[in-house]
Amino acid sequence: MELTNQKTPMNFYWTSTTLLFSIVVLAVAGVCCFVSWRRSGYGTSMGLLECLRMLLIAIALITLNQPEMTQEIRPEERPTLVVLHDTSDSMQTRDVVAADGSAKKAATRVEATEPAVDPDTWAPVQKNMEVVFQPFSSKLTNAAKGTDLNQALQHAADSHVNLRGIVLLSDGDWNTGKAPNSAATDLRMRGVPVFAVGIGSEERLPDVELISSDAPTFGITGKLLRIPFRVVSWLPGDRNVTVSLTGTRGETVEKTVRVPGMGQLQDTIDWKPTKTGEYDLTLNIPVDDAEAIVDNNELSFPITIRNEALKVLVVESFPRWEYRYLRNALERDPGVEVNCLLYHPDVDSVGGGRGYLEEFPDAKQLFDYDVVFLGDVGVDADQLSLENCTHLRQLVRSHAGGLVFLPGFRGKHSSLLTTELEELYPVVPDQANPRGFGSPRPARFALTESGRRSLLTRLETNDDENENVWNSLPGFQWYAATSRAKIGTEVLAIHSNESTNFGRVPLIATRTAGTGKVLFMGTDGAWRWRKGVEDLYHYRFWGQVVRWMAYQRNMSQGESMRLFYSPDRPEAGNVLTLNANVMTSAGEPLREGTVVVQAVAPSGQTDSIRLAPASDDSWGLFTGTFVPKEGGTYQFITTCSETSSELETAISVKGLEKEQIGQPARIDVLKEVAEVTRGELTSIDKMQELVEQIAALPEPEPIIRRFRIWSHPLWGAAIILLLGIFWTGRKFAGLA
Repeated sequence: MELTNQKTPMNFYWTSTTLLFSIVVLAVAGVCCFVSWRRSGYGTSMGLLECLRMLLIAIALITLNQPEMTQEIRPEERPTLVVLHDTSDSMQTRDVVAADGSAKKAATRVEATEPAVDPDTWAPVQKNMEVVFQPFSSKLTNAAKGTDLNQALQHAADSHVNLRGIVLLSDGDWNTGKAPNSAATDLRMRGVPVFAVGIGSEERLPDVELISSDAPTFGITGKLLRIPFRVVSWLPGDRNVTVSLTGTRGETVEKTVRVPGMGQLQDTIDWKPTKTGEYDLTLNIPVDDAEAIVDNNELSFPITIRNEALKVLVVESFPRWEYRYLRNALERDPGVEVNCLLYHPDVDSVGGGRGYLEEFPDAKQLFDYDVVFLGDVGVDADQLSLENCTHLRQLVRSHAGGLVFLPGFRGKHSSLLTTELEELYPVVPDQANPRGFGSPRPARFALTESGRRSLLTRLETNDDENENVWNSLPGFQWYAATSRAKIGTEVLAIHSNESTNFGRVPLIATRTAGTGKVLFMGTDGAWRWRKGVEDLYHYRFWGQVVRWMAYQRNMSQGESMRLFYSPDRPEAGNVLTLNANVMTSAGEPLREGTVVVQAVAPSGQTDSIRLAPASDDSWGLFTGTFVPKEGGTYQFITTCSETSSELETAISVKGLEKEQIGQPARIDVLKEVAEVTRGELTSIDKMQELVEQIAALPEPEPIIRRFRIWSHPLWGAAIILLLGIFWTGRKFAGLA
């Protein structure tokens, strides 16, 4: 930028007091210097010294009156006005209604911005300054998926030296970069105001939105698949909404739900796939006539349907009714292969027949099971050994297996608390009553808040119906004595009446242990649920338990390798934990090895993740983390050099959606920017008034640079030099 400089002569910033004092001192000093020179006989050397003394006094008095020189700088080029207009995805929100009601339909925020970025609109301003239009969004790979207000303001400030002001057209929804007040502070220091124009409604417009579904990543042929969904309504009245599931390669699945006005509803839709393969499912709801936003009524997600082959082991001491009906329910499940080990403490042999084992499996065999049920058994010469307990712990912690504790009135589980299984036990048993409590009068379950939300305890699809079923289930006459649930345990059901010092007695509790899951069932009366309904609820409950526990373990597996990950539905930008179980050719867990996962992104970029052994006591478990940077389907290729095995897994990653259409405008952010920069906040319908206001702005004051002579280091150095010359001269003149 070319500048014109105009210098002004020296100015003094004196006061009447300093001026009068200077005159008096100068006059008295002059008289004294003359008298001193006359006493010396008018000598030449003394005359020079007195003149130098007088000069020093004069310089001191000049310094007291603050001499300055000023420089006035005026830019030769015209000032610039930058018009920043937001082009991010949130500007596609349709919530701008004309103030005069001329338009029947609300416009999108970007449509409302179009007149403001028309050069003809700024014709009055262009007479006095240059108007530059700059779109902005973010620095993301897909720029429209984010908004960086701070970067946009800072870039405008750095790109134009003679910047007169900035007009910011935005909804204020910033979600990347630094907070915009950082750039606003810099603009205030430069004297550049920001005229913020808020676009969009601060209130949510009438809308019904289908929120993202936490659908499972895979399902089983012939088995009911429950897909959760959530519908949020910003309409004043209750609505009947029909949720449709398409992409099933068959008939559309529909479910009608009642969504409360200005509220939300969470529910599930059931689908029973009949064929294996890769599916792209779509959930959608119809557009209501009162809706202002019509593009948030649909969700799509991939899912894999495959045949099921779960292996379950049931270990029990006595063939009690709970064991008999559990075994029968699992055996009738076509997707479950069940083995039983029935100890008979009173006889010399174990139970025999189809599916029965003669002894507890060794480590290699045990790790093939997905879920193990431990009935009323304990550590004993004729039952479990300490080594068996160690292997069970490894199955859960290192191999993502499931373990169900089913205590009985013989109290055998008390001996498990002295083994490594104590770490997995989700509740704290009452050691004073190992055999539990019985009563001739049946008691009932009571669901906790977690139990009402859990899919494990979902015996009916509707919340109210599910609650009624649990309240009407046949009661139990025995329950295990427990003090409380351990930290990290989720209690799903409690005793309807009995309590301890810590609250109601927990009856159904779950927890995560390592990579696996544990469930505690504190009664042996679930078999009574068959009363009047046969297998309906009993079969459904235990089927859900088995599949919930085996879900993560069976995400992806080969002959000697298994890969599972968390969370089930990963998102771009968030950490994805990868776990791999690797077995040797002999079927033993690999303790040390080189396990590498190649992650191939949808764009083709490949990342290599080296999985490390989890810990010294984790058998065959290798773990690592990966942060996906983009949405889409990733291909994960897991290899192990020691076993020469390879496993390929496809994982769907949800894209990074920082920008969301339909969210209210954040006018408060724009207001803060305007206040910090001493600008102004206005609305889009007052755009013409803003143009006229900016056009009427007066010419900016010239830049004044002051050269303060009295405080300059050279001025001080000159005084010191003269004092030195004066002192030296006195010494040569023979004066003290």
